[in-house]
Amino acid sequence: MFLRKELLLLLSILMLGSCVSRQQLTYFRSLSENDAKTINEQLPDLPEPTVKINDALIITVTALDPEAVLPYNLPSVSYATPTSSTEPTAASYQYYTVDAQGCIDFPVLGKLRVEGLTQSEVINLIQQKLQGQIVNPIVTMRFLDAKVTVLGEVKSPGNYSLNNGRMTLLEALGAAGDVTQYGRRDNVLIIRDVRGQLEFARLDLSTNDLFTSPYFYLQQNDVVVVEPNQARTTSNQSIGLWLSMVGTVASAATVVVSVLSISK
Repeated sequence: MFLRKELLLLLSILMLGSCVSRQQLTYFRSLSENDAKTINEQLPDLPEPTVKINDALIITVTALDPEAVLPYNLPSVSYATPTSSTEPTAASYQYYTVDAQGCIDFPVLGKLRVEGLTQSEVINLIQQKLQGQIVNPIVTMRFLDAKVTVLGEVKSPGNYSLNNGRMTLLEALGAAGDVTQYGRRDNVLIIRDVRGQLEFARLDLSTNDLFTSPYFYLQQNDVVVVEPNQARTTSNQSIGLWLSMVGTVASAATVVVSVLSISK
């Protein structure tokens, strides 16, 4: 009888600890159709990603005369498959890594400072440098392996590529499978590195203020952390209590059995 009561008590604790209210799981609880106009008026300009130190950039120069642009492009690297070492089967663009001074070493043009520039600004900079050297140059640039990291109480934590160098917090959480029922939606942490200095921001997914936050649009190398809620903490504590009680009951039962055996 004693063991049965203890088991019922522990099961009740576990069930209570794992309860999460519907309100805690709801995004933008006060959002309505009438809020759209107000939010749109407060929205900042859609940010264009800027180049940061250690970014990898793929930059290509093209023109009507292909021979004229060859010196201004890094050569592509061909790779052979493990089963064939004679003929290359795949090619990969080489890239420019932004050094600690915020510069890239560009063929012929030399050192170019690109840190803090947007994609369009980098393109304009190189096009201006090429004027007089190439007729009607066309420059393209994209970020290589730009990503954000999502950690904590999401279904699939990990690194996720930025789409065209841009991703919202909601898109990042969606890519990670959404916040679990044990994640805090009212206190999502954003960690951002700005020239070696860390910035921290905490966002509430239940309020409309999220849309006008400067951290709503993520930047490359941002880290998103979803903290556990009280239900997760209580659940973990309950499991520990459960294991402790089971061990205690088992030890007591062993003692009782031993005593009864001796009495016989």
